[in-house]
Amino acid sequence: MTSELLAPDQSGADTRPKRSRTKTVLPWLMVAVWVGLAVAGLSLAGKLDSVTRDGQADYLPASAQSTKVLLAEAELPGGESGLLVVVYERPDGLRPGDREAVVRGHTELAKRFGNDTAAPPEIVDSADGTALMYALPLGREAVAEEARATAEARALLADRPNGLKAYVTGPSALGADMDEVFDAVDATLMLATAVVVAVLLILTYRSPLLWLVPLASVGVAAITAMGVVYALTQIFDITVTSMSSALLIVLVFGAGTDYALLLVSRYREELHTYERPVDAMLAALRGAGPAILASAATVAAGLLCLLAADLNSISGLGPVGAAGIASALLVMLTLFPALLVVLGRRVFWPFVPRVGVEAHASGSRWARLGELVARRRVAGWAVPLVILGALALGTVGASGSLPQLDQFARSTPESVAGAKLIEARYPDQSGQPLTVMSRPAQSREVLAAVESTPGVAEAEVDRASADWVEISVIPVDSPDSAGETATIKRLRERVHKVAGDAVLVGGPSAERLDEAETNKSDRNLVMPLILLVVLAILGLLLRAIVAPLVLVATVVVSFFGALGLCNLLFDQVLGFAGLESSVPLIGFLFLVALGVDYNIFLMTRVREEAARHGTVEGTKRGLAVTGGVITSAGVVLAATFAVLATLPLVMLVEIGILVAVGVLIDTLLVRSIVVPALTMSLGSRIWWPSKLWRTGQERVDDTV
Repeated sequence: MTSELLAPDQSGADTRPKRSRTKTVLPWLMVAVWVGLAVAGLSLAGKLDSVTRDGQADYLPASAQSTKVLLAEAELPGGESGLLVVVYERPDGLRPGDREAVVRGHTELAKRFGNDTAAPPEIVDSADGTALMYALPLGREAVAEEARATAEARALLADRPNGLKAYVTGPSALGADMDEVFDAVDATLMLATAVVVAVLLILTYRSPLLWLVPLASVGVAAITAMGVVYALTQIFDITVTSMSSALLIVLVFGAGTDYALLLVSRYREELHTYERPVDAMLAALRGAGPAILASAATVAAGLLCLLAADLNSISGLGPVGAAGIASALLVMLTLFPALLVVLGRRVFWPFVPRVGVEAHASGSRWARLGELVARRRVAGWAVPLVILGALALGTVGASGSLPQLDQFARSTPESVAGAKLIEARYPDQSGQPLTVMSRPAQSREVLAAVESTPGVAEAEVDRASADWVEISVIPVDSPDSAGETATIKRLRERVHKVAGDAVLVGGPSAERLDEAETNKSDRNLVMPLILLVVLAILGLLLRAIVAPLVLVATVVVSFFGALGLCNLLFDQVLGFAGLESSVPLIGFLFLVALGVDYNIFLMTRVREEAARHGTVEGTKRGLAVTGGVITSAGVVLAATFAVLATLPLVMLVEIGILVAVGVLIDTLLVRSIVVPALTMSLGSRIWWPSKLWRTGQERVDDTV
């Protein structure tokens, strides 16, 4: 795309620089420097996993009650507590010997995790006589290694009668299964993304060699980004979660490949004018560099807006993503051009560009599309906007809270299967424990308030220290139900009246409630901030007010259309139980920032052409020369994010599909038809109040 942002010099003057030994040596030196940096960066990139954190406190906002409960629990005897729940089932009814096996299993687990083996186990029978259940507390050591503790518990329970099924579930087991899924995400995602990008580059370039150059460069950019993020964690207090680590990989591959497509396109164009590849590349960088820099700055600035979010996982994504964009930009404007120059024209074989052989875009399908849009300007923007508005209605009734047991896609971990079994066999005891932390002086009054709260089945004091008393609360309703949510809110209201801010209500369900509510407040703050930042950058770049407003409005409409369509897809086709609460904000960020990116590439060229030919003719010319490469970049970016849909977590699947669908809508419909139609309808007015608006008022072709 960038390769076509600026036309070659039409003055007829020989713009080719004199031969320079420095120009010949510089590309080789650049490649050598980057080889050294990549080797050194591998060690830092490999350490990123060591600072990736997926504890609840790493996702929750620091100000939330549930986060403070986690911190308070760590001060109690034994530290932060954990809980495994073991449920046995024989569908056709329990048999003699089953209970003895359950008791034996409980004893083995009690020995392993330091519980009192002399105390008789509290085993609960299901009403239908098909299941037995007990809970097993975990101490600090087991909580710190909950994945290993869960695996050991499952191994210890393998000795049981045939036909008797055993499930290890509970909060600790759910966390362990989630960690296991996250552990496999980065490697799987890196490989899948590389394969997808390689296939698309081969189809785009139809060259046996050229596709390897951007792929290798993007790989270096990914290593660089991971190393930079690790270094940032050693300097600043940045939260890096597995979600942000996965998005980092996708973002670097997607953005880096886009920059490569744009630069290669411009470089190929310049090779028709310049004999030496180094001179053609310098011209390509002069022409394409500013637009690429502007697009990278837009995405990076949008990502840094996430620092204003209260949710730790969202706030941490900002600098992580910005580091990825900066790394992709640096590599694709230094190493990638150097590799192309070193390889020379032969890298394009079998379609080698020759000096003096012009490639004309006037007869392309994009030129024909520009002519069609020019004849049907109003229909060109009115009809698509009506369609997108109709799709946006799909957001009505969208669920903003994905239940905990429905976070896994395509497979059901043992912890989830066990939790659902408890819901089915123990409908009156499926409530997930809540934790109330009280100051010792007020613990009696707090306990009384808890016990009198509607929706609470039972409550008892567990542990205590000089500063805190822990009260375990079992709600009547099942996890993530409307009844449980109402109980948590009532509970917080009642205990607050008794002890004010000296009492806290937490636990897994309260954590998810706090996360959903914080996501909502973050959206209300961060989304307008992103729009303001993007508007400011566009205003400076295009030196206008109307054009930035139009461009931002189109990507916002595109986002809501994509969100509505995807909400219907998630609900009606994929059968997801809801829209994960962080998906709209993350999707908004990427679709607005990346959507504006493509508009930057288009409108930068349109503005240049409009200065010479008028806005209408300039729009047609700009679309003709940028349409193909922008569309290729959009398809590659959409396919890159779509790789997230192959992962086993609903949250990442939803982000991947939403961004992929939104990018395709923006690339194929909004940027190709809506923006050109609006630009031609407004004529020179779109450049108001710049000089281009004043000089273009007299042009006949700028009238509607």
